[in-house]
Amino acid sequence: MIPSQPVPDTAFVQEIEQDVLGTLLFGGDFRKVMSFLREEHFVADVHRILFRAIHAAHEQYGTTTMAVVSRLMPAETAMLFNEKAGQPPMAYMASLASAVFTGPAGLERGGKAVIAQWARLKAAEVGTKLHEAATDATSDPKALIQGIASDLDDISAELRAGPRRKTLHTLDTATSEAVEDVRAAMARGNGLTGSTWGLTDINAATGGIHPGEMVIVGARPSMGKTAFALSVALRTAGSGVGVGFLSLEMGAKKLAVRRLTDVAFDWGVKVPYTNLVKGTVTEEELSAILQANQDADGLPLWIEEQSGLTLSDIRVRVERMAEQAAARKIAFGVLIVDYLQLVRASGRYAGNRVNEISEISWGLRELGREYGFGVIALSQLSRQVETRDDKRPQLSDLRDSGSIEQDADMVAFLFREAYYLEKAKGKDPDKEADRVGRLIEVQNELEFIISKQRNGPTKTVKLFVDIACSAVRNAARF
Repeated sequence: MIPSQPVPDTAFVQEIEQDVLGTLLFGGDFRKVMSFLREEHFVADVHRILFRAIHAAHEQYGTTTMAVVSRLMPAETAMLFNEKAGQPPMAYMASLASAVFTGPAGLERGGKAVIAQWARLKAAEVGTKLHEAATDATSDPKALIQGIASDLDDISAELRAGPRRKTLHTLDTATSEAVEDVRAAMARGNGLTGSTWGLTDINAATGGIHPGEMVIVGARPSMGKTAFALSVALRTAGSGVGVGFLSLEMGAKKLAVRRLTDVAFDWGVKVPYTNLVKGTVTEEELSAILQANQDADGLPLWIEEQSGLTLSDIRVRVERMAEQAAARKIAFGVLIVDYLQLVRASGRYAGNRVNEISEISWGLRELGREYGFGVIALSQLSRQVETRDDKRPQLSDLRDSGSIEQDADMVAFLFREAYYLEKAKGKDPDKEADRVGRLIEVQNELEFIISKQRNGPTKTVKLFVDIACSAVRNAARF
């Protein structure tokens, strides 16, 4: 939490805090603010003390009346009240009856106004801190900006107080809501209870990409992680769902080139994306690719290409994407992170990679739950995969931290047998012939191995992949 600083008298409106405290003392229901309002949100010293006593009265006696609260006020606070408020505690509390202007009906709104004022004043402190540090010629601008961003994220987190999603349910209401979801899925007729993957067999195995859940898709290099993720992003966005793609390794223009060849693939235009990058395409091929991509223009798909993003940075970017989706009157439904290990951890666990990855994994999951979108986080795997004869990944191959598996609602792996066959060479002519034959058979095969799924089976889904064109499709179509 940001340390308290002196507050200019002209910037602080004490009536905002007095309204809430007076309401609580004279008939307000403390339960309306107990989930988000805390004593540190009050700027005035006497108000923090008074709110602390109100909180204690509610916890111990189930009431916040002045008579009970006064008995819980520490005796040593009388001097502070006389100094700051010009009255003893009892007299000051009695005077708050006339300070109430919203009343019990406006208590929740008043509590959020207290937090809003606190945030405004804290933001002013951060601005002062930034100005003072920026005028110091010895300061490190990178560290300075990171520190300020962290402080502002702390403030922003407090402004989000009062969860965006309902967290307390009775079993009956939860059941009713679940039945509504079932009926909605029945009406759609496609078995989806979340956003589409754009891949029929994965939809059938998972029910879609579910709001508030995190999916880890792990693979070794060259397995097609980015191709898979981009294909999913294009087809999910094509269904009318807002999608954010955080590319921490590959630039937006490189992804755009892959998008061109991916979309063109369905039109029978099969041009390797590397040909576009190198400019070794004909004018006819380029025209065909651009024509095929006309229908894909305007998709609700936003790409953030910056490397080294922290969780705080990601939150800011996601909020911006969600605002743009809302402006287009669509839901922001899926965030894809390519890839998890490239998210920059805070300094809290500096040097402890296991804890750093745990922090990142948990943070991405909580971000999705808070905003109600599905998270697909790509993940690198450890090199121990390469030491086994069967190189299909396992849960134990998740790199750096076991908490990735723990945090994820689903863990899937990508595996291309063709990659390893291309690198191998038979020890004799017969084995070489077997290798070549098998390579031809699985050249375009991508396995989507579901190794953990909280609400569904574990299984392997066979997909079609054309690595050169960065295209991933349902296997049954090819």
